[in-house]
Amino acid sequence: MTPHPSGWLTPRPEGLWCAPGGFHIDPVQPVAHAIVTHAHADHARPGHEHVLTTPESLAIMRTRMGEDRPAREQQELRYGEGLRIGDVEVRLEPAGHVLGSAQVVMEYRGSRAVVSGDYKRVADPSCAPFVPVACDVFVTEATFGLPVFRHPDPRGEIGRLLDSVRLFAERTHVVGCYALGKCQRLILLLREAGWDGPIYLHGALMSVCDTYERLGVPLGDLRAATGRARAELAGAIVLAPPGAIADRWARRLADPVVGLASGWMRVRQRAKARGVELPLVISDHADWDELCRTIDEVDAPEIWVTHGREEALIHWIEGSGRTGRALRLLGYGDEEEAPAAEGEGAAA
Repeated sequence: MTPHPSGWLTPRPEGLWCAPGGFHIDPVQPVAHAIVTHAHADHARPGHEHVLTTPESLAIMRTRMGEDRPAREQQELRYGEGLRIGDVEVRLEPAGHVLGSAQVVMEYRGSRAVVSGDYKRVADPSCAPFVPVACDVFVTEATFGLPVFRHPDPRGEIGRLLDSVRLFAERTHVVGCYALGKCQRLILLLREAGWDGPIYLHGALMSVCDTYERLGVPLGDLRAATGRARAELAGAIVLAPPGAIADRWARRLADPVVGLASGWMRVRQRAKARGVELPLVISDHADWDELCRTIDEVDAPEIWVTHGREEALIHWIEGSGRTGRALRLLGYGDEEEAPAAEGEGAAA
């Protein structure tokens, strides 16, 4: 008899636990064996005995944590490569969230479960696109799991930014963005839109950009913003952590136009509350339509929902003839999209 994944994949306080494999997925506490979907700090925690992730995620984790902190033993697994862990066949497939982000595909005695981590479905020049994998149980995030969240074309949002730069050529445009993923995506979207000049960066964004370059993602002319004369930054585009766009650091710029790139900028009250003059609705998470499309494509009879607005999505799942389950895993602050979190420059 084929065992249902609910019998061998279970939520624990540390994170999802795969019993026949003897590992946790994205554990929030130090464990013996961890598989990490991507390098955002709410999924990639230090202190494990052994960690398995993609080469790109491991390189970024080392950049952010230090060479030894991701785990005492560190193992890479490339997309599509199979590995037997205990009694479970494991492989990683692209999640389309940030560089190196992966879905964890597990097969055990004829049943298959897929843990998506965080993901999006729109094209992103900075990372590999999401790959749907048919399965018996699909674990999906629900950061934007409400029908009101339908993200516009990011190229149109970048067009709005460039229109503003042309209109207010004497002012600095400073855009808040998270250091991992969003920053590099904005840079490449700007390059695709024809901005071939320098892009200035807050110092907190430099190290991950350098890692992307080492991993084969060219970002073009990047320069440090700190220490520049105000006149030099007139007409420039500056990227900075969201926590820096409203503090003394930003006030040193030339009459800054303050922007923030986030899926939460769909809610205009949030933009107003944060003093954002130019809200850019650009998210690295799936919107409502992408969540529903993905659930249809993987065609799993059972969907487990976590990391966000579970109730509305579960209602839609059950209306489509599937079984929905809210995992309510603790400890995932959703560093990359949390509207109120500042932390390491967190925001969308």
